[in-house]
Amino acid sequence: MANIKPLGARVLVKRIEAEAISSGGIVLPDTAKEKPQEAEVLSLGTGGKDDKGAAIEFTVKVGDKVLISKYGGTEVKIDGQEVLIISESDILGIVG
Repeated sequence: MANIKPLGARVLVKRIEAEAISSGGIVLPDTAKEKPQEAEVLSLGTGGKDDKGAAIEFTVKVGDKVLISKYGGTEVKIDGQEVLIISESDILGIVG
């Protein structure tokens, strides 16, 4: 994948695809599936600044599995893969 560095307090993530089979064994078509809210952090931005100009550190790191808001971020296609550039505030939690 191309080397992309988000700017500011943004994070580059890739959605982790959900199972395509229901609990009853039925294969779900793409149109019936919701967008997954779980993603993997691929790259961190340059960081944000507080009101006094001090750097704010990211609370996530590359490789973390995170929960993201359903409709946040900007979808981008890089080398045929769909990824999202989201604000760190769109990250709801770290999956541990």
